[in-house]
Amino acid sequence: MPDAPAVSVPTEYQPPLLDASPRRRVGAMVLRHWFLLRRSWPRLLELAYWPTVNMLLWGFTSQFLATNSSWVAQAAGVLIAGVLLWDVVVRSQIGVSISFLEELWSRNLGNLFVSPLRPREWVASLVAMAGIRMVIGLAAPVLLALPVFGFNLVSEIGLPLVAFIANLMLVGVSVGLMTNGVLLRYGLGAESFSWGAIFILAPLSAVYYPVSALPGWLQAVSLALPTSHVFEGMRSVLFQGVMRWDHLAAAVALNLFYLALAGLFFARTFRKARETGALLQASE
Repeated sequence: MPDAPAVSVPTEYQPPLLDASPRRRVGAMVLRHWFLLRRSWPRLLELAYWPTVNMLLWGFTSQFLATNSSWVAQAAGVLIAGVLLWDVVVRSQIGVSISFLEELWSRNLGNLFVSPLRPREWVASLVAMAGIRMVIGLAAPVLLALPVFGFNLVSEIGLPLVAFIANLMLVGVSVGLMTNGVLLRYGLGAESFSWGAIFILAPLSAVYYPVSALPGWLQAVSLALPTSHVFEGMRSVLFQGVMRWDHLAAAVALNLFYLALAGLFFARTFRKARETGALLQASE
């Protein structure tokens, strides 16, 4: 039987030399984050989101004040009232979203829904916490506006303030349910929407200027938002001392419509996530 051919075995394995220069390492990390960015449309959209919203918001404000220099003087504190009431929307939306995000960060969704807790009960708790967060967040600026600017939001607007806050909170809840549904669908890669989704409404909500300051084609879009009717009603109270019941009725009707859509969207994404197992994966 012939002898097997000899196999030469190196005494020491020498791996191929790699270019470990700082330039290569930095380039690798840049590529890693670039791949994450280009494959995530929420991250791409976020890059242009804040600059565009701020430009539109203050651009419309500047255009309006340039041709209506005496407008602010007609009702002391109208811009302060706009800022404070807009914060109701922001705090309500973030309040709904942050409580949801805390469950994702702590990987607790699975624990919650092996218990008898029902989705509607969970949503009710999110809304309750949003209300608590909103009250805590709004108390300080409302109290501070009196000694600093001599403006008392409660006495200046009076009883209509309750209706305004209720409607603005419903807007925040609707947007919060929508962003939570997006989180269930796309995971924590869409987390940035929880922090900024509400601000897309700011330029069209007539917070600091009336709807008439917008271009004609945008006025119809603005009037389709409940926020615009609330802020138009607020200015009517501050300027003329008149409560515009037509704006209040429009805000309530639109809020009920959008809240129903947001609730259906969240319920559908939640049910889909439960069926596919994404409810557990979303928290990982």
